Formats: sequence, structure tokens, C-alpha cells
Amino acid sequence: MSDPVLELTEDAFLGGQLRLMQLKSGHRAGHDAVLLAAATAARSGDRIADLGAGIGAAGLAVASRVAGIDLVLVEIDPALADLARANAEANAIQADVIVLDVEADATAFAAAGIGPDSVDAVLMNPPFNDPARHRVSPDTARGIAHMATATTLPKWVHAARRILKSRGMLTLIWRADGLAEVLSALDHGFGSLQLLPVHGDARGPANRILVRAMKGGRAPTQIHPALMLNDAAGVPNPMAQEILAGKGTLPLASP
Repeated sequence: MSDPVLELTEDAFLGGQLRLMQLKSGHRAGHDAVLLAAATAARSGDRIADLGAGIGAAGLAVASRVAGIDLVLVEIDPALADLARANAEANAIQADVIVLDVEADATAFAAAGIGPDSVDAVLMNPPFNDPARHRVSPDTARGIAHMATATTLPKWVHAARRILKSRGMLTLIWRADGLAEVLSALDHGFGSLQLLPVHGDARGPANRILVRAMKGGRAPTQIHPALMLNDAAGVPNPMAQEILAGKGTLPLASP
């Protein structure tokens, strides 16, 4: 039996600076990936690992902003990894795409070329919905991409800590109502936290939290002013639109 033909769409990101192929159904990259990229500090020459990269949206967005990074895209799903590889090539971005479970052990990471203390920065958008509180999608790929277990975040943070160099940076996006889980996971080995809440609009509570943490950092935690994607009337926030169009970065990306 031949493999089913995957239905794809080609979508513009960063105001058209990136054009990415992705599955028509299942998990689709969107605002979260762009905001994560805009919050990630990177310099030319840095080795940057995007864990759970999917089609590569976040990592490729960082590479489109900062020339000369050594980008590694880690994805467990071979089909998504193939799309990430194709997207990197289509956008003339050099990237090493690795099919690997983020929760794999150090030996598996080292065999894939990502040894301990070898990466300058990690960015990640882990599965973050609690299946006890959210309806699980009947689409298997979407479910894997979105649903977390009690150990998902700690294991992903542990993987990031292992591969980061001393004083390397981890940037992640998570549910805002799961901030306590993030702080708990980062309590071992990370410090110098910077937090940036993201609101869908000015009328409601934050629904996302962007977090930057330094391996071995000791500076006090900072909370930045919140980012409102829309104002109280539902009108898009011009500053947020600039960020989504790839014309600026968020404070967490500052050196």
C-alpha cells in the first residue's frame, strides 16, 4: 500500500520574509513560533538548537533575522523534519535537521551530534496543554504537538540544560496559567529569568508567557511589560504587528 499523500499549504511568515510549507491539517505553526523567535537572543556564530522544531518556523525565523548562526532543528516526527529540511532549503537557510525525541537520553543526543555543553542558545515551544483540562484532538499529529504530560516540561528543560554551554540561554513559550510549572522546571540549573506575558487582547488575562533563562545565571528575575496582541476593542496592536512582521524583536532578545 502506498503512503497517503500529505496535503500541504505554503504560508507567509514575518511579513513574507519566510515562506513555509506545512501540513494542511494537524499542528500548524503560527503566532507562538514567531513570538518565540522574536524573544530569542542570538549572535552570528552562535550554535542555536530549536527543540521540537516542527516545520522549523521558530528556528528559521531566528536565522532569517541573524545571519551566520549554526542552526539545529530537532524534531521527533520524520514527516515534519522533512518539511523543516525543505523549508530551510527553500529559504536559503543552512540548518542541520535531526530526527530525535527531545526526551531521549544524553547518548542519543551525542550520537546525533548534540553533545553536552555544545549549544549557545536553545528555543522551544513544548507541548503544553493538559489533557485533563483540554479536549484531545482526534488528529494524532495535532495531539502529540499540543498535549503534555506531567513530565514533559521538566524533561525538555533538562535536555536544554544538558546541551547548553555555561551561561547559555534557554527561551521558551508556555501557557500563562502554567507559569508555576515553568518556574519549578527552571529551578534546577537556571537563573537570571526574564518573563514576558502575552495577552490576546487587553480585556483578558495573559494566555502565553515567554521566558528566558540562563544556565547558571544568578541575577534577579525580571518581569517585562506585557505584550497585547490586540487592544480592548479588538484592534491589532501596531507594535505586536511589527513583531509578527519580523520588523522588530521583543525585550527578551536583547543581549
